[in-house]
Amino acid sequence: MLSTSGPDERDMRLFILASVLMGLGGCVNSSIFNNYLKDIFHLDVARRTFLEFPREMPGFLVSFFVASLALLGEVRIAFIANLAASAGMMALGWIPASFALMVSSVFLYSSGQHVYMPLGNAIGIGFAEKGREGSVLGRIFAINTLALVAGTLILLALLKFANLSYRAAFSSASILYLAAALALLAMSPRRSAGKPRRMVVKRRYARFYLLSVMYGARKQLFITFGPWMLVDLFKQPVQTMTLLFLVISVVGIGAQPLVGRLTDRFGPRAVLGGEAILTIGVCVIYAFAPELLPAGIALVAISACYVVDQAANAVTMTRAVFVSQIAEDKGDVSPTLSLGISIDHVVAMFLPMIGGLAWRSAGERGYRWVFLGGAAVAAINFLVTRGMPTRKSL
Repeated sequence: MLSTSGPDERDMRLFILASVLMGLGGCVNSSIFNNYLKDIFHLDVARRTFLEFPREMPGFLVSFFVASLALLGEVRIAFIANLAASAGMMALGWIPASFALMVSSVFLYSSGQHVYMPLGNAIGIGFAEKGREGSVLGRIFAINTLALVAGTLILLALLKFANLSYRAAFSSASILYLAAALALLAMSPRRSAGKPRRMVVKRRYARFYLLSVMYGARKQLFITFGPWMLVDLFKQPVQTMTLLFLVISVVGIGAQPLVGRLTDRFGPRAVLGGEAILTIGVCVIYAFAPELLPAGIALVAISACYVVDQAANAVTMTRAVFVSQIAEDKGDVSPTLSLGISIDHVVAMFLPMIGGLAWRSAGERGYRWVFLGGAAVAAINFLVTRGMPTRKSL
């Protein structure tokens, strides 16, 4: 259940409002960014994957960002993060077609997004009673996803009937992130139950660090290579990608609360292990469907994999719950989650470039090696989850 008495109720409502506004703003980046890169900058797969280095760099730096601002508290840092995301979105809409300026704008927007990631989980967990963390995070994430659905529907309509420009789309997203920042600013500045810590590195959290390494490799499937296969190999336009993102968002409304309930019922070990097995199957279909199936069926299969892959990312909350369950002190949660993001981004910064080169250098079916590599990573991830404590032992 939620802790919703007195000031906590007001803070929870403001936090949910901020989540809604971020969902509305986030649909723009998630839906049209790859098409923006293709239409405005004419990137090939190698240059597209190179862009992941500066885009993921803020994730590597997030633990240092959060540590340097630790005395402000989680809520105020989250406010600053949304200001940065707003500025980066606005810049993307107004810069000239300069690759260097685009990279700088992406870095700024990504910094805001990545700094907010661990803080959003930690703040949300703060509203939950013990043993209900997964369910509470699932509900909050579902509300955010519902906003993504509404925003994507609006975006689809504007793209189809109003010929919405990239400038107008990014500018609108910027305003929404700014509004989210103001909602966070209105919250009580104290939310962390523990003393603020600049950085936490403990052997106790070694299993979480390993999970973070695996996630850094695995997440590029749904961030970079999955959507790029649809845009580059199957030549899907921005309207199709936006429609797919709408489907992903609708699925997520149900998937996120379900993952939260499963996490509370069966424990993080079972949920993360199941996600690893699911990822293996998705990667195999990615690798072989374009060659073995007729073009139309292959497109449907790859699109379905993209939807399932995105929905499975809901287990991000499961890793956060795992940290909260094994934490020696609640003040360890935010810095540990932040360090986890930094660790996963060490992998995420370099792997896309390696994958992109493999894709291009191996010929017209180079994508196969990228996704078979993803299946291998998922198999290792499954083995890592076997060393986690069971629900009964937590």
